[in-house]
Amino acid sequence: KQIVLFLLFFSFLLIFKGVQSSLTSRRDAHSTFLAVLHGSCSHTAVGETNPWWRLDLRQTFVIISIKVTNRGDCCAERLDGAEILVGDSVPPTDSTIRCATISHIAAGKTSTYQCDGGSMVGRFVNVMIPGKSKTLTLCEVEVYAVPAGKALPQSTVSSDGLPSHAVSGCSSGVYGNLCCTHTVLQRDPWWRVDLLAVHKVSAVTIFNRVDCCAERLLGAQILIGNSLENNGMKNPRCGAIFSLDNRRTFTFQCNLMEGRYVTVAIPGDNVLTLCEVEVYAFPASMSAMNITSTTQKCKILTKRHEITTKKLAETHKMSTKVTHNGPNNVQDHHCC
Repeated sequence: KQIVLFLLFFSFLLIFKGVQSSLTSRRDAHSTFLAVLHGSCSHTAVGETNPWWRLDLRQTFVIISIKVTNRGDCCAERLDGAEILVGDSVPPTDSTIRCATISHIAAGKTSTYQCDGGSMVGRFVNVMIPGKSKTLTLCEVEVYAVPAGKALPQSTVSSDGLPSHAVSGCSSGVYGNLCCTHTVLQRDPWWRVDLLAVHKVSAVTIFNRVDCCAERLLGAQILIGNSLENNGMKNPRCGAIFSLDNRRTFTFQCNLMEGRYVTVAIPGDNVLTLCEVEVYAFPASMSAMNITSTTQKCKILTKRHEITTKKLAETHKMSTKVTHNGPNNVQDHHCC
């Protein structure tokens, strides 16, 4: 069976199908769903042989980086030796490539793994622990990728500020770390992401650089729509940065605006630098009747802030035949 998941990848939130080898009797399908949505954990059966978790991206992507968060209350060593595998076949075959092996992630911490310098290609992302008597627990997985053969557009490029740096998974804000985009000084600089289909966008988060020049982001606009006229500048506006207020991240609620293209642009003569862009969205073709929102705070894991989770009502399916007596609602969950 399979379970429907939200996953942060390509720096926008999409709905994908994810499965895992088994579920503990205390965890239902929502747990794996929440494992990639800040605030809960997936959990396979205890003492399994080669336990695994897998995400189907539905088409081939170039995998730039993958972030994995370990549980924070106990058992951090369980994740030691886990392998991150990328490929185009299920189950993994000899053609599947290993992105990384997790030596150790401290309790409640997150580690980022670069996949072959950002050039690994595949449709399926697997996390697997080889061996007997293993238990796989994941409390967040973030896959940063771009569609194979599709480049991210930007008005101009200067000083190695490639447009792909805005979806690299690196949000340090230090330009020398190759984590930021950079245009030349020009009229109406812009950066754009193609969501591949019309999506309902709930929020957009922008990370500014921290080493210098933060004021360059003043006036930046977030535009969402289906038009590429004037490089997307004609699309409706979700929000704009009018003041910095000593912040380096800016989140805008877009109230489910619809569009295929998300553009960040600054009107006038400016330089545009973005040190990460995160777009949270779901396909417009999905019925709004099947999506609800709730707010929860993780009770055990130390999280940075209260977050909003989304669940797919009536559409979850178990990924195992293991029975469970767990709660039936996202609101009932805390942490593993």
